[in-house]
Amino acid sequence: MEVELADDYRPSEKEKFMNDRQKEYFRRKLIGWKEDILKESRETIQNLQEETVAHADLADRASTEAERSLELRTRDRQRKLISKIDAALRRIEDGTYGYCEETGEPIGLRRLDARPIATLSIEAQEQHERRERVYRDD
Repeated sequence: MEVELADDYRPSEKEKFMNDRQKEYFRRKLIGWKEDILKESRETIQNLQEETVAHADLADRASTEAERSLELRTRDRQRKLISKIDAALRRIEDGTYGYCEETGEPIGLRRLDARPIATLSIEAQEQHERRERVYRDD
């Protein structure tokens, strides 16, 4: 089933939560985000392959290695982000997207628009972070 969305469509609190248009909006947003990450990743791989120049100066070599290390850590975080995006896309398909994993309540459109991979409502996320701090402080 193809859902038509105007280019300027934004989910609204006035609509039924997670209707077909909202699901399609978030699906497109997630797919676009994933495509951007994959494009950046391909560019990084290409740059790393092209930058195989051996530096005679130790400072230059250290600087290049530090940049590569940072780039690889960034790519690793983005790889993990892609798995979260894929999980969000699966939740759209199975009808659980947009609902808090802990409470089952709607997460909220503004939160989802800002962080489309969110799995917890703001309240549940804050509670989770408070519990984490308590255990970390022990």
